[in-house]
Amino acid sequence: MFDFDAGKLIVIGLVALIVIGPKELPRVLRQLGQAISKMRRMASDFQGQFMDAMREADIEEIRKDVAKVADSARVDMNFDPVETMRHEIGGAIDSHNLDSNFPPPAELDYSTNVINMPDLPDEAPAVTEATIAAAIAPVVPEPETPPAPKTPPAAQTRSGEA
Repeated sequence: MFDFDAGKLIVIGLVALIVIGPKELPRVLRQLGQAISKMRRMASDFQGQFMDAMREADIEEIRKDVAKVADSARVDMNFDPVETMRHEIGGAIDSHNLDSNFPPPAELDYSTNVINMPDLPDEAPAVTEATIAAAIAPVVPEPETPPAPKTPPAAQTRSGEA
């Protein structure tokens, strides 16, 4: 801001020495230094408050953006699978009790769920060495008969060629 070089500072120092005097000059320079340090502290405080306000404004703007995105992404749905199942099962039981055309469980015919098994003998067959040997004997395939040789078809002659 001010452009001071060594020559200008010497001139200012000589004028201050003449105007203020040599006795009062150290006290005045000390007070001047304290005033300058106060001004610097006030400037740094102001700058810090200004930067905080700027950051807060940016943070507040970011908060608003995040809140807007969160509101748009929010799903207002209360999903409780246990309560849903309880409601559906309770409704099915209530509708079963109210339906007069549906027979009670004691009168249901479960014959459609029965698998007909072949009749098995009451006693197991006797186990002998022959039945064991037959059970563990390897299965031998029957030999195949070779195919009959193919005979060429009879020579056919065309009329007029022979």
